[in-house]
Amino acid sequence: MKISIVTPSFNQAAYLDEAIESVLGQRCDALEYVIMDGGSTDGSVDIIRRHEVRLAHWTSGKDGGHYAAVNAGFSRTSGDVMAWLNADDKYLPWTFSVVAEVFEQLPEVEWITTRFPLRWDRRGRAVRCSPREGYARKAFQRGAYRPGEGREVIQQESTFWRRSLWERAGGLDPAYALAGDFELWARFFQHAELVSVDTPLGGFRMHGDQRSAEHRAQYFAEAERAWLAHGGSAPGPLARFTKSPAKICRFNKNTEAWELETVRV
Repeated sequence: MKISIVTPSFNQAAYLDEAIESVLGQRCDALEYVIMDGGSTDGSVDIIRRHEVRLAHWTSGKDGGHYAAVNAGFSRTSGDVMAWLNADDKYLPWTFSVVAEVFEQLPEVEWITTRFPLRWDRRGRAVRCSPREGYARKAFQRGAYRPGEGREVIQQESTFWRRSLWERAGGLDPAYALAGDFELWARFFQHAELVSVDTPLGGFRMHGDQRSAEHRAQYFAEAERAWLAHGGSAPGPLARFTKSPAKICRFNKNTEAWELETVRV
């Protein structure tokens, strides 16, 4: 099963090599990796060139923005499974093997994320892991995963999906400058339930210079707009006590296979 990964990058030389190594260091023969650099001037291009023999494609130059770059990168791929990794984030060494097994063994699963999202610090150390119950479409509709202070968001760098889902839902909407990931999840939920996996898959690096950190109010406003546009509704007085069915994918040590379990979140 071929996995297609796109990394959009702009002046992230301090972290880019670690991000690239976290992709290329996977034991995955069927990997298609594309890097879309926005014309960096900080040495990023030299870092990309050091890895170019193992890349399916890379480019550096002016683009239409972060999500337009991701779309353009995916247009050059053909993998069965897709994801993007920002230039300051990282995967775990086992990520692709777990992802490939889940999608191969469970054809009914169309997109997955982790129940154990990691946070890296500036130096790339795992410093936080906050378990999640699971994710459900109905919980999304009542606002459970809307970005905001103290909310349980779906971690972008730990989310993977089948190309067939991407094609049905459509790609990223560049009209969303910051919350394009959340808007995409909102459209994915219209086609399939999100399955959460009982193992860490990726991590978000906390260094304070992210666009979403610098423009938090705008990010939250865009997410709110996307939520309302794709099935969100103002919660009633009992909404926070309502439980919805969600799918969790767990590894059965006896059969050495991944199995689905339904929980209520």
